[in-house]
Amino acid sequence: MEYKLPRDEDGNMIVRIGHSPDPDDAFMFYAMTTNAFPTPGYKFVHELQDIETLNHRAMRKELEVSAVSIHAYPNIANDYALMNCGASMGEGYGPMIVAKKGTTIEDAKGSPIAVPGLKTSAYMGIKLCWGDLNYEVVPFDEIIPRIMDGTYLSGLIIHEGQLTYSDYDLDVLVNLGIWWNEKTGGLPMPLGGNVVRRDLGKNVMEDITMYTKMSIEYSIANPELALQFAKKWGRGIDDETNREFVTMYVNDRTIDYREDGREAIRQFLLEGKSIGLIENDFDVTSLQFIGA
Repeated sequence: MEYKLPRDEDGNMIVRIGHSPDPDDAFMFYAMTTNAFPTPGYKFVHELQDIETLNHRAMRKELEVSAVSIHAYPNIANDYALMNCGASMGEGYGPMIVAKKGTTIEDAKGSPIAVPGLKTSAYMGIKLCWGDLNYEVVPFDEIIPRIMDGTYLSGLIIHEGQLTYSDYDLDVLVNLGIWWNEKTGGLPMPLGGNVVRRDLGKNVMEDITMYTKMSIEYSIANPELALQFAKKWGRGIDDETNREFVTMYVNDRTIDYREDGREAIRQFLLEGKSIGLIENDFDVTSLQFIGA
């Protein structure tokens, strides 16, 4: 049954978009957030929450559009389709396991590892890389502070922590983006994607995907404006770090996954099935990408 979107006083359909309060997502959605270009018939409302919260909201089918972890996608595939834009992929970089200097991999494996959520792609990555873990879930922006105060020996860091960890003199025990790249013969590591509700109907799904792609293209074409906007969500990072982080995860592949990006997602989910983190009956070959 088709879902009818509520409308505002001008008759525009109101679409709620959930995304992370992070520089790359803020950059991506800058144009839609600030109404930088017309979106006739639609009004977009943005809801900012951490990615693990968004994963679970998608499982409850709460939002029309959301950023989600690729690891979480099989749980919502019946209700949501992946857009072919909005990818967060590590091109030889990605989430990292970090620890204070002198900590060995054996030390880290022998103690609880702080992880940012069990449905994050980073968590599936560390499970694929290291196997069985002793872990505790910690909000992503508290992981480095909890390593520094000695609560945890090591932690799995995402978002801008992938750049700022060096400010704390921490060692990288594993860079999962490099590990995945080497394991797969050069595929990027799929981390996050944008999804849209299937019950909106084909035309609305394609419209929303088109406007999302236009927003990404607008920001890439107008980087200074979008970077200043994105910096508000950088938790105190400087301009150089903001630019470096945003360009890591918003680039040509964010506009279009491309075939190797789509293949990377299929491969990542197949690997997840092999270790029991993805349900065995999920058909990876049936994955479709709106706008591809």
